[in-house]
Amino acid sequence: MTPAGTAHAVDPERGTLDKAASENFPVAPFFLPRDWRTDLVAVYGFARLVDDIGDGDLAPGGADARLLGVPDDSADDRLLMLDAFEADLRRVFDGTPRHPLLRRLQPTVRRRSLTPEPFLGLIAANRQDQLVGRYETYDDLLAYCELSANPVGRLVLAVTGTSTPERIRHSDRICTALQIVEHLQDVAEDLARDRVYLPAEDMKRFHVREADLAAPRAGASVRALIAFEAGRARDLLHEGSPLVGSVHGRLRLLLAGFVAGGRAALEAIAAAGHDVLPGPPKPGKVRLLREVGATLRGEG
Repeated sequence: MTPAGTAHAVDPERGTLDKAASENFPVAPFFLPRDWRTDLVAVYGFARLVDDIGDGDLAPGGADARLLGVPDDSADDRLLMLDAFEADLRRVFDGTPRHPLLRRLQPTVRRRSLTPEPFLGLIAANRQDQLVGRYETYDDLLAYCELSANPVGRLVLAVTGTSTPERIRHSDRICTALQIVEHLQDVAEDLARDRVYLPAEDMKRFHVREADLAAPRAGASVRALIAFEAGRARDLLHEGSPLVGSVHGRLRLLLAGFVAGGRAALEAIAAAGHDVLPGPPKPGKVRLLREVGATLRGEG
């Protein structure tokens, strides 16, 4: 039996895909058609691996680096790894990629006529994470979310053959909201990575210093700031929610799950008194199911 800590080093494809179970939302739930699930898992594998490279979360052993043609002694250079990963991504569209997750992605790209742009956006977001650790304004943060989050929703629409300009606009709002919610849940974890996704102008407005974010519990100012940013995310979810009603069948249930997951997470943050510093507040299954029902009914 392979020890859990070395699973990724031995089988980088399986080690990455196994992380789907720990995500805040179902990556490819059972109720979707099999071909959708196959393609969504392939897209997830790409997105998860590029995040792992950007966060420095790859397991030791150098398997991914070797697959991408990066020497073992350079595997901790995230920018170099991202450059190599981008080069391998381009082979998905005009050659034979080296990494097994990208070989898994290639049939999906061809079957769904996917373009490189959303994949390149996700790589650019992780490259930006190596160079930018603070965001001065909310607009700056939205521009980051355009790279880090919105491509995922666009890929879901493309895989399911439901893309329209209006649906993409709604999807972008939902994905940006979900990214902001994740940032709010992970304030302490992000700070440990020397990243702060709370706009500096808002921190000044609420008299919050970075040192306040390193405390074991949030003070009144931090709680007020988190509540303010949570309100922005809630508004974005509301603006994007017409996307759910614009589709039918199992896709409607999937998209309702995304919106409901964001709303349930915001409720969990509120229930914690907007104190996110001890750890990410997580919603229970009952709350999530209630939010799914409300979203399907067009409430909220």
